[in-house]
Amino acid sequence: MARAAFKMFLKPGFEAEYEKRHNALWPELRQLLKDNGVSDYSIFWDKETNILFAVQKNSGEGGSQDLGQTEIVQKWWAYMADIMETNPDNSPVSITLSELFHME
Repeated sequence: MARAAFKMFLKPGFEAEYEKRHNALWPELRQLLKDNGVSDYSIFWDKETNILFAVQKNSGEGGSQDLGQTEIVQKWWAYMADIMETNPDNSPVSITLSELFHME
């Protein structure tokens, strides 16, 4: 199983709204992620920089960031666009992070 990590950017003052929306993650989006091998998915917030740090395990061909062609992910991106830095297609600006160390 592969691990993936990336960072995204939260607009200032929206941490509570971000958390609220993710605590009510749409069941169909949760199922899409699971069906595509995404598990053990966490997102952390650095309150000094408003950077979101995401890490997930992937058993499929890719991760959550590779599902942008699906209708449900596009709807989620549009739903989140008002509180995150986004690209023109509403996808979150995200930067893949390289793993330099891992300990089990």
